[in-house]
Amino acid sequence: MALRSRVRDWLLANDPAFSRLRQASRITATIVVSVLILMAVHYLVVPMPPAAFGLAASLSIEGGLAVRDRTVAGQRLTRIIAVIVGVSMVGLASLLENHRYVSDVVFLLIIFLAVYGRSFGPRGFAVGMFAFMSYFTGAYLRPTVDQLPALFFGAALSATVAHLVRTRLLPDDRYRDLLRAAASVQRRVDQMLVQLSEIARKPVLSEVDRQRLRSAEERLKEAVLMAESFVPTESRRPEPEPGLASADVVVDLFDLHLAAESVIVLSFQAMPPPPLVEAMIARDGEKIDAEIARLGDAGPRRDETVKALLWLRNVRQRLARSLANLTPADLDEPTASTGNAVARWKPSLDDPALKSAIQITLAAGIAMVFGLMLSRERWFWAVLAAFLVFTNTRSRGDTAIKALQRSAGTLFGIVVGIVAGTLVGGNIYLVLPLSALCIFLAFYFLVVSYATMTFFVSVVLSLLYSLMGVLTPQLLQLRLEETLIGSIAGAAVAFFVFPTRTRTTLDAAVAAWCTELAGLLQAARDGASGLVLIGRSQALDRAYRDLAAAAKPLGLPWQLVTRPGHVRQTLAIFLACTYWARVFARRIGSDAVEDGSDFAGELDESIARVGYVREKASSYFYEVGRIGAPVDRHLPISRDDAELGLEMIGVSLNRLHL
Repeated sequence: MALRSRVRDWLLANDPAFSRLRQASRITATIVVSVLILMAVHYLVVPMPPAAFGLAASLSIEGGLAVRDRTVAGQRLTRIIAVIVGVSMVGLASLLENHRYVSDVVFLLIIFLAVYGRSFGPRGFAVGMFAFMSYFTGAYLRPTVDQLPALFFGAALSATVAHLVRTRLLPDDRYRDLLRAAASVQRRVDQMLVQLSEIARKPVLSEVDRQRLRSAEERLKEAVLMAESFVPTESRRPEPEPGLASADVVVDLFDLHLAAESVIVLSFQAMPPPPLVEAMIARDGEKIDAEIARLGDAGPRRDETVKALLWLRNVRQRLARSLANLTPADLDEPTASTGNAVARWKPSLDDPALKSAIQITLAAGIAMVFGLMLSRERWFWAVLAAFLVFTNTRSRGDTAIKALQRSAGTLFGIVVGIVAGTLVGGNIYLVLPLSALCIFLAFYFLVVSYATMTFFVSVVLSLLYSLMGVLTPQLLQLRLEETLIGSIAGAAVAFFVFPTRTRTTLDAAVAAWCTELAGLLQAARDGASGLVLIGRSQALDRAYRDLAAAAKPLGLPWQLVTRPGHVRQTLAIFLACTYWARVFARRIGSDAVEDGSDFAGELDESIARVGYVREKASSYFYEVGRIGAPVDRHLPISRDDAELGLEMIGVSLNRLHL
């Protein structure tokens, strides 16, 4: 039981709400159950063609990743449409098998429509992915027309199993997921305190130690944001009623994040006593009180750090009480009114969806040409790589990073796959469970590392090739070469055709961040309620997360004039401003300050500064040497007023112009 508890604690600390575990389990269970049923039908009823297994497996993956409708009925309808479209694509590929050039052109047309379909919402995205993967499977495995009923059975089976797994076996449960996410938040706080205890014992606080604490805070923020996502927020309840259990949880999560950040900020000025931190980790109230009594007067800076730690303890206890009072009914979302308006197609090169469709189709076409030059049988791998390196990217830098990750993951996966495939020797009783394990690991690490996902998928393919008796180093080398062709084609098109420069994406991210900060300050100026301001601050947190993601490609080899240290320093200023905005939002509704009218002049000045930051946008990340030095001053967070937060917002913004 102790081992089980430790494993559960580790999973919660590293996977809030078990979201990655659930997604990987869904996909693995769907593939395993679908393949086992097809094998039973194959051996007991009627032989099934290999294409039926391939289609069922590929659509099982898409059924777990691409179907994103919020309601069960919506998911069911999407799966029905996707299966019909998918089987139609396989049939089309089969009919055009003897007309290769026509088939290739049709494949490119399907890619174009699949990508452009993403602009029509989650259902368009899912149907497009099903259409692409189905035509890919049909063109690659080349089923005959008389095999189409078996393929329809395989596709329908995988969709049915995926739906049952998601709605019955591993369903979404907002209440359960919130409790798990909150437990993950508490464990990440513990991890942060453990690191703080270790660092507090060192004689000097190094930059490496600072970065460790900042990383711990970032991981805590991820868990808090996930927990908040399970609670109806102001975007769906514009004016949450004070006293609602769900509103209490939102405020407590907000306060916990703020308190943890305060501990880190103040620890940079004066480290807390290690015994006190250890007592906090153990949650030993008597020991905490004894340590505080023993401290006496430790100096104003250390006193503030201790007060922040005590505030963190109180907030954690308050969050536990709020969760204990919460019921599943408190998390019910109001029924959203949806219109029946259908978007009209207005072709224009200003349309991002159209530009993306042209980009990916062109990249796939280039990959197809060079892939065919390398192999008439395996060129599909090049097209698949070109298509996938564009998925979930926002700039050419993002695409280049993903192309590198896919190539690296394929390379190392092939090396391990050759060894694994040779050792198992095509033994079906070893290949199938090992393949299931690798599939699980691939999608468990998908969110964390695309390269790791590609690595495990490459190992799975090697195991399957060994089962089929076609595993050779030459075949795996060909797959690597085709993958490189597709990755290079995708990166080249991203850089030279309708390029979305990293700087352009960063401009938009800075503008969005400025919009949220100005909105928060203006809302305070207009006398908005505390819960509304907390909602605004949460939106600012999300905007900062997007800003950090947009800046991620900077500092890589092709960014020759950019210094990674400068980029991190600039991000730190935006992060500091986000933090102090959170302090201000929480304090402005306190008894001492009823609304923002007491700070009208200061608010107007800060809003004006935000406007200037919006004008400069990404320039702060590129103009090395413009960033001011940190402000070394005593930050009395326990003052419990909004003045300090507002003042530090201005100080942080001014640092961008020193």
